[in-house]
Amino acid sequence: MTEEKKTQVSRRAHRKEKRRPLARHGRIPVQKTGSAIWGLFFKGLAAFIGATLAVVGFVTVDLTNQIKANGITLTDANGNAFKPPADMKGPINLMLVGSDSRAGQSAVFGKVSSTLADVIIVLHISADRKNAVALSFPRDLLVPWPACPSTSGGSGYLPQSLGQINATIANGGPGCTLLTVEKLTGLTIPYLAMINFSGVIEMSNAIGGVQVCVAKDINDTYTFLHLKKGVHVLQGMQALQFLRTRHGVGDGSDLSRISNQQVFLTSLVRKVRSAGVLTNPVYLYSLANAAARNMTLSSSLTDLNTMVSIASALKNVPLEKITFLQVPAHGGLPAPNSGRVMPNYDQANVLFQKLVNDEPIVLNKANTGSGAIVDPSSTPSPQPTKSGAPAPSPTPSDTSLDWARGTNASTKTCSA
Repeated sequence: MTEEKKTQVSRRAHRKEKRRPLARHGRIPVQKTGSAIWGLFFKGLAAFIGATLAVVGFVTVDLTNQIKANGITLTDANGNAFKPPADMKGPINLMLVGSDSRAGQSAVFGKVSSTLADVIIVLHISADRKNAVALSFPRDLLVPWPACPSTSGGSGYLPQSLGQINATIANGGPGCTLLTVEKLTGLTIPYLAMINFSGVIEMSNAIGGVQVCVAKDINDTYTFLHLKKGVHVLQGMQALQFLRTRHGVGDGSDLSRISNQQVFLTSLVRKVRSAGVLTNPVYLYSLANAAARNMTLSSSLTDLNTMVSIASALKNVPLEKITFLQVPAHGGLPAPNSGRVMPNYDQANVLFQKLVNDEPIVLNKANTGSGAIVDPSSTPSPQPTKSGAPAPSPTPSDTSLDWARGTNASTKTCSA
C-alpha cells in the first residue's frame, strides 16, 4: 500500500471513530432527581392542558347545541322575525319569564296542566353600563293584549282590550308575553329567557344556594314552605318554594310575593359579585349546564358570545345602582276581576318612559312593599368608585320616584 493510501485509510478510520456511539457498557450520566421531577411535571401539565382544552371544546360545543336546540324565534305582531342588534354598544333589554309549566318535569310539582307566566321581569342595562333596572310585572296584572302570532305551535290570537298578563304565554308562548310587555312599556326587547321549576332548582344548587333573611316565620300550606325567623341558605326545592310563596308573606298578594322575591334576587346579585361567579369556570359551567337543560332562549340569545357580552355589561354596575322595582299597580277591582290588579298608569308610564329614554332610576331609599322589610341589623354599603371616592348621591330628579316600590342590590332586606 502506498503512503498516500495509508493516509486516506487512517483519516477514514479516525472519522469513523469520532462518529462511533457510546460503548454499550460505558457509563451513562445519571439524571438529577429535580430534573426528572420537573420533566414529569411539565409533561403531565402539557397532557392535562391538552385534555382540558379538548374537554372544554367538546363541552362548549355540546352546550351550544343544547341551547340552540331549545331556541325560539321572536317575531313582531305580523309574524316577521326580530333582527337582533348589530352590536352591544347601546342599552340592553332582556326579559326573563318563569314558567309554571309542569310538562316533562318531576311529578313532585303536581299535575297542573295549564302554563302561565309565574314571573315576568325586564332587565334594562344602561348604555353607559352605570345603571341597571330589574322591573317586575305582577302575574295578575290586567293589560291590553296586542295581536300575536304563536311562538308555541298554535294559531296565536287577535288583540283584546284587557287580559291577565300571565295568560299570554298559555295562548301563544313566551314570545307573546314579550310582545305584550313591549306594547305596554314602549321598550324594544330583543332578548328573552324562560326558565322552568327544575331550572330554578338546578341553578340555585349550581351556585351553592342563596342566603336570605326571614323577619318572621313563614308557613305556606300552598307551596309547603316552612321557615323559622332568622337567616337561611336556600337552594334546590326550598329556593323554588321561597320564590313562589305568596300566602306565607305580606298580605298574601302577588305584590307581596314580588317584594319577597326581591329579597332573594338582591342577595343573589351580592353573592354573584362576592363569590366571583362570573369569573369562576366551575360556577359558569354548572350554570350553563343547568340552563341548557331547563331554559328556553330566544335565538338572539343562544350565542355564547352574546351571553358573555350581557354578563360583562352588568358585572361592573355598582350594587346601589342595580335597582329592583315592580310595576305600580292596585287591587280592589270589582268582579269578575277581584283578586287581580291594574297598573297605576300615571306612575307606571313615568318608569316606562325613563327606561325608553335610558335615564337612570335610582331610589333614595328602599320602599320594599308589604312582603319585605329592610334588615334592621344592616345598612346599605355603597361600592366605592374606581378612584376610591364614595359613589355619587342620586340626582335631584330621582327624588320624584320616592313613590316607586322596590330596593337596590346593596340594601339587605328580609322576608316579612
